[in-house]
Amino acid sequence: MATFSVAETSVNYTTTGTGPGLVLVHGTSIDAQANFGHVIGRFADQRLVIAPNYAGCGDSTIPEGDLTLDTLVEQIAGTIRHAGIGAVDLVGDSLGAVVAAATAATHPSLVRRLVLVSGWADSGDARHQMVFDTWARLEGTDSELSNRYVMSLAVKPAFLTALGGDNIAAFLRQAAPPDTQRRIALGQRINLRDKLPNISAPTLIVHGSHDYLIPAYQAQVLHQLIGNSRYDEIDSGHAVFLEAADELVARIRDFLLD
Repeated sequence: MATFSVAETSVNYTTTGTGPGLVLVHGTSIDAQANFGHVIGRFADQRLVIAPNYAGCGDSTIPEGDLTLDTLVEQIAGTIRHAGIGAVDLVGDSLGAVVAAATAATHPSLVRRLVLVSGWADSGDARHQMVFDTWARLEGTDSELSNRYVMSLAVKPAFLTALGGDNIAAFLRQAAPPDTQRRIALGQRINLRDKLPNISAPTLIVHGSHDYLIPAYQAQVLHQLIGNSRYDEIDSGHAVFLEAADELVARIRDFLLD
């Protein structure tokens, strides 16, 4: 594991495989290993897979005060620079997709191709604010209730039913990383509309057709505002890397290796 400092924080990341760089950016309430550990090997045959933890996840530190998108962007851009391999393919999941898009818009020379999974462009609508405000309140008072709430929105009902009671209970026992409430609060303040037209990298946008946390209409704004982009849907909820990993990995590989 490598560690470096940027934006008054310490950032750690792992590397696996060889080849051109592929950076994976995780979501709000999960670290890089939990989000991507089961798929890293599926890219490492042709890519050097770099999996950073951003603020408050893994061993990476979080600054005092309000957490900003700029801080997370500088952590990811800093990871790419620290790895010393030039421009990379950048894949983000959920809040990680927001961070990846902002990184590609702000530091275009660092990003060769961009993949945005379960992402969004703007947190301004009333439904988003209600969902994230409820999530933040639950996370601040009862982490298990928070897990129950998010799980009910993040996977499609058929997948949740098929998991069964024991597997659901195991998921609910998994504690979110520290300071998750602060990352949820950041998810309430996102507006990339002015940044997205600056993205020049070819972009694949993938979204679950049964995503009730970030519905597909929010991801479609990404497609509308990123010029060189393609939009695909998968029969999944928000947690596409969990529910439909095989199909998602195949689509990402086809896009990156084309």
